Amino acid sequence: MAKIKPAQGSPHARIMGVGGYRPTRVVPNEVILETIDSSDEWIRSRSGISTRHWASDEETVAAMSIEASGKAIADAGITADQIGAVVVSTVSHFKQTPAIATEIAHKVGAGKAPAFDISAGCAGFGYGLTIAKGMVVDGSAEYVLVIGVERLSDLTDLEDRATAFLFGDGAGAVVVGPSDVPHIGPTVWGSEGDKAETIKQTAPWSDYRGGNGPAKFPAITQEGQAVFRWAVFEMAKVAQQALEASGITADDLDVFIPHQANMRIIDSMVKTLKLPEHVTVARDIETTGNTSAASIPLAMERLLATGQAKSGDTALVIGFGAGLVYAAAVVTLP
Repeated sequence: MAKIKPAQGSPHARIMGVGGYRPTRVVPNEVILETIDSSDEWIRSRSGISTRHWASDEETVAAMSIEASGKAIADAGITADQIGAVVVSTVSHFKQTPAIATEIAHKVGAGKAPAFDISAGCAGFGYGLTIAKGMVVDGSAEYVLVIGVERLSDLTDLEDRATAFLFGDGAGAVVVGPSDVPHIGPTVWGSEGDKAETIKQTAPWSDYRGGNGPAKFPAITQEGQAVFRWAVFEMAKVAQQALEASGITADDLDVFIPHQANMRIIDSMVKTLKLPEHVTVARDIETTGNTSAASIPLAMERLLATGQAKSGDTALVIGFGAGLVYAAAVVTLP
């Protein structure tokens, strides 16, 4: 039997830089109320959302990703041609093939780097981060560009009172690279496919074959109460497991960056985890809405840009959503 040479990667990995892009159009709740019977007060009290960003025709999944990626690469202090792989998490790129990651890799200047898309809903950033960490440690790439990007306005039913106000558009990106010490803890991740119907697309693309599809374009729908209960009770357990897997306690944390799904979910998780007062909590949901795979890196970038968090802080990140899927880890902020 031939002897295979072992991989030669870095001992550990870290997030080296972060970047984000929010579309220029800001959409207040008043616009949402033009198509649903509700109120600004009800939307704010139920979700914590006051505004969200919606993309223009020019602000495509690729265009937003390229803008966020450029910022992340610059923040990491490397050049685009040093990127060894590009991983994009999205559910709103409507071409089944080719992967949008290949276009992004080319346009950011990553040359012939391997590039691929993943579909893990609101946990997509955590999935991409875990894959990137593995690449760096394995040695298959020195620097990996991880992007979470969504145009959820394209998948929003503006007449659905339960979801019309929730979703926004945007892109967040990080560069993952080598480190001599651990800066990305073990990922606690998984799926609960028995609950897959609680968040779903209203109709599959195959229903439109032959021009006989539903009258409405597909949208994202969810069973709100079921999702809320699952997120609050089960995801707090996952977050605690991620802390324990990293060998730290809530007292050691500086920052908590959960998926920006709902302000009430965030507040409930903070309470269940018994986070100390000194822990900064991301609440980007208020002005950005739920951007699925983009929400964690967008929130991370805003915390660092506003000085609410600083480089070197210890942060707990957790994403959860359609599938139902989840991913949590403790990271050092770039």
